[in-house]
Amino acid sequence: MKTLFACLIGCLAGLGVIGAASAAGLPDRIATRGSLIFGIVPNYPPMEFRDPASNALVGFDVDLGEALAGKLGVKAKWQETAFEQMLPAVATGRVDAILSGMSDLALRHDAASFVDYLRSGPQFFSLASRAAEFADMHALCGKAVGASRRTSFPKEIADWSAAHCGAKAIAFVGTEGSADARTQLRQGRIDAAVQGNETLSYVMAQEPNAYALIGAPIGAQLTGIAVAKDDAGLQNAIAGAVDGLIADGSYKALLDKWRLSSNGIEKASINAGQ
Repeated sequence: MKTLFACLIGCLAGLGVIGAASAAGLPDRIATRGSLIFGIVPNYPPMEFRDPASNALVGFDVDLGEALAGKLGVKAKWQETAFEQMLPAVATGRVDAILSGMSDLALRHDAASFVDYLRSGPQFFSLASRAAEFADMHALCGKAVGASRRTSFPKEIADWSAAHCGAKAIAFVGTEGSADARTQLRQGRIDAAVQGNETLSYVMAQEPNAYALIGAPIGAQLTGIAVAKDDAGLQNAIAGAVDGLIADGSYKALLDKWRLSSNGIEKASINAGQ
């Protein structure tokens, strides 16, 4: 009988059945494969970037993805993609999920569902050497402000400008990302910039005395893990794993490691972005 039972267990494991049962509610295709494939664009420190010394993928999202996969009983695999291809990659199944500092916005809910795992907010900043020029946010009116054109920041800057600047509107300058915005700021091509406040404490620690914040964040956002819109099983499995990491203290440890303690959440949500 023991021999028969052992054979049965071995056969089921070979078919992936045992793996599916032990993988915390993951869809069969992922449990059987034994890996969770995340799409990533590694250009947004401290969320995801390549270590200059080793060229390895590092960052809060990378650590979180590894921890989530471990909690779900599988391995994390990372597939780099272009920003514009992130949601199509999920929709077509090229990746299982996007874990790359992506904002959960209501306008994206037709393309994907989001498991929210972090708070964020767009923040104005400028060079520390020009801090006296921007004693308050209204000093930005009529100035050139840069931000990644591929994010929600252009709209949020325009909305803030319309509400506070009247005819002396902010002149928005689209950039190729937050790093490009900082480059243009240092070159004097723009007066100020906007990027997510989840990134600024890290950037300011890496470049001491280089930048100064201007006012408070101009909005509140949630950052989410994007999954296929109809894949409720994966959504719930990832949300459960996020909550598990919060409960066991792993989530807080990662927040502290990457200077994101003020951006943490208390519980995962799904499609709570506005």
